[in-house]
Amino acid sequence: MALRKILYYPDPKLKAIAQPIIEINNDIKKLIDDMFDTMYEAKGCGLAATQIGVPLQLVVIDFGEEKKQNPLVLINPVITEQSGEQTFEEGCLSLPGLYEKVKRASNIKLTALDEKNTPFEICAKEDYFCQCLQHEIDHLQGKLFIDHLSPLKRSRAKKKLAKGLEA
Repeated sequence: MALRKILYYPDPKLKAIAQPIIEINNDIKKLIDDMFDTMYEAKGCGLAATQIGVPLQLVVIDFGEEKKQNPLVLINPVITEQSGEQTFEEGCLSLPGLYEKVKRASNIKLTALDEKNTPFEICAKEDYFCQCLQHEIDHLQGKLFIDHLSPLKRSRAKKKLAKGLEA
């Protein structure tokens, strides 16, 4: 297991559209382990493969009070249903120090594969987990949470990020 370098905005690789994983082999399993290690080291609760420069449809999440207790792997995730609206403050390992309120669906259903190639479904409703799932899946589509902000807020966020890069 190894730590991977997390890409930071405005790295153009963060805008890459992730490709489906065709085969869950040893390389993918190692990537999953590396992603969990990287996420835990960065003190995050979710990480998409695109955030480490790997354009594959892979997300790892762990919301447990004690890390490494509730790891979740999403391979080729697809949101199949969404409804309602909720707002939570979001941050991102690729946009360090930036937090903004983001509106997203309050109810989603998604399908994915786990690391054993077993299909599963998740229904998430009106909570931060629902928000996080959407945030990470956005990464696989080349979207960042600032893309959900109004043009004015997005402009301010980009300026704040640019100042942080200069420091």
